[in-house]
Amino acid sequence: MRAITKTTASAGLVVTDVEKPQCGSNDILIKVHYAGLCGTDLHIADWNVWAQSRIRPPLTLGHEFAGEIVEVGSAVRTQFAVGQLVTAESHIVCGHCNQCRTGNGHICQNTSIIGVDRDGAFADFISMPATNVIPLNTIPTRVGAIMDPLGNAFHTVLTTEIAGHSVLILGCGPIGCFAVGIARAAGASPVIATDIMPNRLTLAKSMGADVLLNPNTDDVSARVKDETAGEGVDIVCEMSGHPDALHDAFKSVRLGGRVQLLGLPSSPVPLDLANEIIFKGITVYGVIGRRMYETWLQMRRFLSSGLLDPTPVITHEFTLEEIDQALVAIRSGEAGKVILNIGS
Repeated sequence: MRAITKTTASAGLVVTDVEKPQCGSNDILIKVHYAGLCGTDLHIADWNVWAQSRIRPPLTLGHEFAGEIVEVGSAVRTQFAVGQLVTAESHIVCGHCNQCRTGNGHICQNTSIIGVDRDGAFADFISMPATNVIPLNTIPTRVGAIMDPLGNAFHTVLTTEIAGHSVLILGCGPIGCFAVGIARAAGASPVIATDIMPNRLTLAKSMGADVLLNPNTDDVSARVKDETAGEGVDIVCEMSGHPDALHDAFKSVRLGGRVQLLGLPSSPVPLDLANEIIFKGITVYGVIGRRMYETWLQMRRFLSSGLLDPTPVITHEFTLEEIDQALVAIRSGEAGKVILNIGS
């Protein structure tokens, strides 16, 4: 089958033929329709410091996907059927560590991620443990392919009560734009969004942002207080990992508010813990992945009911063989969500 692979410990990716995966007794073999690209794939392609420390070539990339079941393992035939449209949770967890046994599998001590630690979904087929497979029901595979990053946004936004609360989204890359739409759909008001790139602010506006701020030209915390009668917002979702945005998060949240941190800083960020966090009495929550499987159930409800349409964030679509062009689009900063049409 065709696959996008990292064949050597160096920059670049290769489209090549690899062996079709086998379907074990507890597995589901899926024909991939669409797959989403993210920063992780770019890091692996560019062979940055993180990739050099984590990736062991040869490896098929890709952890965001959706497709059609073509084979069902003998132990799970009562749960799934050939022809069913599905997506999957990309984190394969052990099920027996303390985190897994207390309902916190998203921080499993022994997580293995497809497209990072084992072969992924940038291929014609992928075999997944049945425990990770999510039926799409009425959701199309083009949307199913972005439910992994969409789930990060759901986890970030909906870990606390949102309806009737003011929300600030710092950083409007694809996941930040998804977060804007989720906050709006969940009843937040106002929803304030920031980014330094005008095209991303335009996408945030299309997803329902009430106020758009550019940190290069706006004093974010001052404008936020103007929009909230001097109080600051109830909830901040920091999606960028930029040091300035992190400080804006703590400046902009009201006393007793909440800051949700998803963005990953590239290096340590010094904080004034006393004045930025402790004396303000705020709650800080670190977000990783998606809660399994609470977040997936939330996503299906929002998407199936029409409460949320994430498709405006999808700005570019390429074929599997056009992976280099897809990476160029991401590097340009002009793209929203980039997807691959592999076998729709």
